[in-house]
Amino acid sequence: MSQTPAAISGTDPIITMRKVEKHYQNFHALRDVNLDVRRGEVIAIIGPSGSGKSTLIRCINRLETISSGEIVVDGARVEAGKNLARVRAEVGMVFQQFNLFPHMSVLRNVAIAPIRVRGIAKAEAEQRARQLLERVGLAAHVDKYPDQLSGGQQQRVAIARALAMEPLVLLFDEPTSALDPEMVGEVLDVMQSLAATGVTMLVVTHEMGFARRVADRVVFMEAGQIIEQGAPNDLFDHPQTDRARAFLSAIMHGD
Repeated sequence: MSQTPAAISGTDPIITMRKVEKHYQNFHALRDVNLDVRRGEVIAIIGPSGSGKSTLIRCINRLETISSGEIVVDGARVEAGKNLARVRAEVGMVFQQFNLFPHMSVLRNVAIAPIRVRGIAKAEAEQRARQLLERVGLAAHVDKYPDQLSGGQQQRVAIARALAMEPLVLLFDEPTSALDPEMVGEVLDVMQSLAATGVTMLVVTHEMGFARRVADRVVFMEAGQIIEQGAPNDLFDHPQTDRARAFLSAIMHGD
């Protein structure tokens, strides 16, 4: 089980977002976003398609550049320049489409970034990669290539790869949306086990059961804005805004 908000409320934010705006030409993707993420907190970001959820987390490691405002990760402002490499080394990202290197073995996929970015010796990096692959239930598949794995297995490799950099924060961009339904559970189980160890996580997801069960806080977005946020049981059972109420009703009841 993830930590309660009370357990993390006394810590300084590891991520702060202040007055963040993002424009794509005439499209206003993020509007005055203000968010603090505390160390060890698990935040689920929910909302309709096109509401800015993925854009928000992609701005944290500058995969998308903001139009105005400020994002700070562990004291480093996210901007072009010397801080950016540091931020990206400390912020792991798990995408919808795995993004594994097809010409590399599973072991090499996980070990390559620590070798090239952190300068870790190959033997040490591969030992760590084997430990992480065991942690996500893939110890028997280290010598396989991505196309020999199921989608769920590939996503678990992607999670191990992100963990190999020992990041301060893990970002998940709808990590189960590209998976067949029977493979979703195995990935969510790995993510739940990570949350239980105190890893700071921001998870864009449509998996409401996961959000209720694992998150410390749920953030609801609409039209590029944070409309409402709170503890999972509060937001799911007693939403305070009409828009959140309508969205959750449609999601939970299939209306």
